[in-house]
Amino acid sequence: MTVYAEEEPNITLLSDTTVEANPSTETIESQPIDSIEPNQPSEHIYHKTIFSLLGDPKYPENFDHLEYVNPNAPKGGIIKLHEIGTFDNFNRFASRGAPEHHSGSLYDSLFTSTADDISSFYPLIATSITYSDSYRWAEVSINPNARFQDGKPITAYDVEFTFHKFMTEGVSQYRVYNKGINVKAIDDYRVRVELPETDREKLLSFVGSMRVIPKHFWQDHNFSEPLSTPPIGSGPYYISDYKMGQYVVYKRNPDYWAKDLPVNKGLDNFDEKRIDYYMDTSISLEAFKAGEYDFRGEGQPKNWFTQYQGKYFDSKDIIKQEKNVETAVDTKWLAFNLQKDLFRDVRVRQAITLAFDFEWLNHAFYYDSYKRPFSFFENTIYAAKGKPSEQELKWLTPYKDIIPEQAFDEAYTISKSDGQGFNRNNLLTAAKLLEEAGWIIKDGKLINAKTEQPFAFELLTYLGDDIKYAIPFQQNLARLGITMKITSLDYAQLTRRMRERDYDMMPRNYNAIDYPSSDLIIFWGSEYLNSSYNGSGLHNQAIDSIIAEIIKNVGNQSELISLGRALDRILTQEYPMIPMWYNSKTYYAYWNKFGQPAIQPTYAIGIDSWWYDANKAASLTKNRVR
Repeated sequence: MTVYAEEEPNITLLSDTTVEANPSTETIESQPIDSIEPNQPSEHIYHKTIFSLLGDPKYPENFDHLEYVNPNAPKGGIIKLHEIGTFDNFNRFASRGAPEHHSGSLYDSLFTSTADDISSFYPLIATSITYSDSYRWAEVSINPNARFQDGKPITAYDVEFTFHKFMTEGVSQYRVYNKGINVKAIDDYRVRVELPETDREKLLSFVGSMRVIPKHFWQDHNFSEPLSTPPIGSGPYYISDYKMGQYVVYKRNPDYWAKDLPVNKGLDNFDEKRIDYYMDTSISLEAFKAGEYDFRGEGQPKNWFTQYQGKYFDSKDIIKQEKNVETAVDTKWLAFNLQKDLFRDVRVRQAITLAFDFEWLNHAFYYDSYKRPFSFFENTIYAAKGKPSEQELKWLTPYKDIIPEQAFDEAYTISKSDGQGFNRNNLLTAAKLLEEAGWIIKDGKLINAKTEQPFAFELLTYLGDDIKYAIPFQQNLARLGITMKITSLDYAQLTRRMRERDYDMMPRNYNAIDYPSSDLIIFWGSEYLNSSYNGSGLHNQAIDSIIAEIIKNVGNQSELISLGRALDRILTQEYPMIPMWYNSKTYYAYWNKFGQPAIQPTYAIGIDSWWYDANKAASLTKNRVR
């Protein structure tokens, strides 16, 4: 992952289904290229059009189209989508403001991954990569046919400009992550990337995922500032219409130069994609049922079981779909801000965690549809289990003085409540932990025994989001003498406070991690403490060191398993976030006016492979001529 922007606040827990990756050592089959001089006599140089971080790519070099598309899908029609929140600009990479959620997709990357092969890279703007087994440099060839949306060619100088623009005006974590990297155009269609030290994953993922912005547009704009009008892009869609904060229309570019590349055949079939913004999830659901937009993923089980009904569901005008989640998945947590003195003691965090009665909430509000995450590698082989193995102890023991003792015991779990809403045993345990941490009850309130400071904090939530869990949580905390204030903010306010780390606690999504990789630096590394991706601010030398070992061992399955599990033990036993839940199923519904390929991609629902079916649309009950 290359981090281009600050993370946006997660409004709802909704994601496409993902599956577990199966890392293995990459097999290099290409022959050395004699025309490029190696940096060192021992280097072997390879030339590839397709390359993978883990194992072999799914598709061969001569593939014609992706497995999950209809290459002859008709083009046309419109799909209407929705977002919760608002927006005030079109620069997804600005350091402030609330960007339009889809504006990052305006730009293509050098290579692209597919929805059934997320660890491989296939040609898009680039045609090939040449690199050595020192993994210190790479040279990338640019497709001479590549064009921006205004018809101007995409060149190596745009790639060079893009990197330096991100490094000088992009978000701070991009500069930290890519410190020491050099990107230089060799000529119009060749660019060289150099790393300060050997790093296979960083080199390949940097080149593979690097987006390209037009120099002729952005050289006159400050990249760190919001942009009030749509920029020139390079992708298949451009912004044709909008009303700031309310809606945006993306129109398919009929002259998109890459539409016939193997990775694009059968994709991007709609002439228009309209995204309407809603401030409230309940209102947006009613709008969907009325036909105001076409597709909805549902993150609230109660809505799914009680609200997705009526004449349009009975007539099959609206189709409901469920898909079991059995692989890596986004999980939802409540993040403590560890910069607050109130939460510095792990016993305090443990006590507050025990006050969150998942079993009762899941049964009372969520139809027992949620599962509780006990790992930051949930649903993968990298999640810690039982007691640490000898291999895990190899990584944990050097840091025994700075990590929780529990990291050497059974894997993280939380005692279940009886599900009746009392949570008595867990609250009794929580009270003992708080007393051990120096907090006592006085006049019904929990206060610090030394300073007499009352135990009170604020939970930030999104205005319009479903926060049914918050009141019961607040009530359980009150039984411990703790006061929790619940504050709901709009999207812009919540974004600002998240970026400034101006909160005590807030809900956060933790993105699905298919395998341990350098992505973990952004989430937990000390250098990225101010990154909005690190919701709690947890960091220490043990975490940094194990992540460094993970980066060295990506592709080494046996080491990666023990490293991932060792890291998981440290992260979970520090109690940086309260585990809330994840959906045991993916729920989504759509108006029955689309054609779909026979095969669904492994890692997504695959809406970008659907197409508009005029006959189906005409036969919908509400569209029939009476």
